[in-house]
Amino acid sequence: MAVVAETRPVAVAFRTDRPFWRRNVPLTITLYVVLVLGSVAFVYPFLWMIATSLRSLAGVGSSGASVWPQEFLWDNYTRAVTSFPFWRYALNSVLTTFIPIVGTVFSCALAGFAFARLRVRFSGVVFAVVLATMLLPGEVTMVPQFMLFNNLGMVDTLYPLILPAFFGSPFFIFLFRQFFARMPAELADAAVVDGCGWFRMFLLVYLPLARPAVVAVSILLFMGYWNNFLGPAIYINSDEWKTLPLALAGFQSVNGTDTPLLMATSVMITLPCLVVFFVAQKQITNGITFTGGR
Repeated sequence: MAVVAETRPVAVAFRTDRPFWRRNVPLTITLYVVLVLGSVAFVYPFLWMIATSLRSLAGVGSSGASVWPQEFLWDNYTRAVTSFPFWRYALNSVLTTFIPIVGTVFSCALAGFAFARLRVRFSGVVFAVVLATMLLPGEVTMVPQFMLFNNLGMVDTLYPLILPAFFGSPFFIFLFRQFFARMPAELADAAVVDGCGWFRMFLLVYLPLARPAVVAVSILLFMGYWNNFLGPAIYINSDEWKTLPLALAGFQSVNGTDTPLLMATSVMITLPCLVVFFVAQKQITNGITFTGGR
């Protein structure tokens, strides 16, 4: 009786655990070259601004496009903060930045929690209407909003730059809604068993757990509010309530020929944004990435 040997297919193993840069070295080198060149192109204007802020007025013309100053005149920064009321404008910028951040974060988180957890009729329609407001350009609401604050007697004050933040922003409402929707529903059930109402549940349970989203939204808002020029230009008339971006425009018209002084002032105004971004860039990525699901 013939015995037929059982044959089994032989699996050929291919190594696929090698890093990408080893599997395709030329493409990796090309990508790194493109990224480095792109980084240099983006960072060069800022490096030139810093270098120019440390030069003398004669050194600006002789240095050309160099990003390394031949002289380091730190006195330019002292002149920058003493040549005009820098600290008063900085205080106005702080008030119109941090108070709106608190108002926007709280209102958007509260609205996002409601859209994510409260099951009521037509909540999806209302959420769609909220998102649809992002399609409206700012120029559409600019004139009616100015007329509203003018009738309330708030023009030439900081109120028009602060109060609108407490009514939320559709984009950040969407981010918070996505964040809260990904949290386990058992959290709400456990809070109800413990006797929490919806607002207390939001304040004591969900908001502390939303720290990544809160940090990411706060940093993005800081970039926008600190560099806001259009709002103060519309509502602020007197020198008392000017913010740093608006004051810098007037400073440039007066000291436009003193390039080192102008660049030193610009570095002073830009520095907080750079520090905040580099310190918290990981939190920005984590917060926005976590809100991307569902």
